[in-house]
Amino acid sequence: MGKSDRPVISVVDDDESLRRSLSNLLRSVGFGVETFASADEFLRSAQRENTGCLVLDLQMPGMSGLDLLRQLAFRDSRIRVVILTAHGDEETRRRSLQAGAVAFLDKPFHSDALLDAVRAALR
Repeated sequence: MGKSDRPVISVVDDDESLRRSLSNLLRSVGFGVETFASADEFLRSAQRENTGCLVLDLQMPGMSGLDLLRQLAFRDSRIRVVILTAHGDEETRRRSLQAGAVAFLDKPFHSDALLDAVRAALR
């Protein structure tokens, strides 16, 4: 999968500082990490094929996280998705989980909650 078979986590978020923070957190526990500023950038990348888990912001310019989640389902992708959002409500949570997300975390979130969600997604 990557260096020494570490699972690769792809982070898609339009907030550069959050991408950097998430990357540092995930790398600190041994994951390989790739980051993307948009859903389109992720879809165009070869990394899509090597992603074990996708950590995905819901609200982004252009294609939303929910749209990307639906696009992955349409393509029969087996990528497990953890949703992060600062704009969550119960309807958005329900639609995200129905579209295939394995976890839905509200920002701000605790590091342990994110790591637990990613680890669960990779099982």
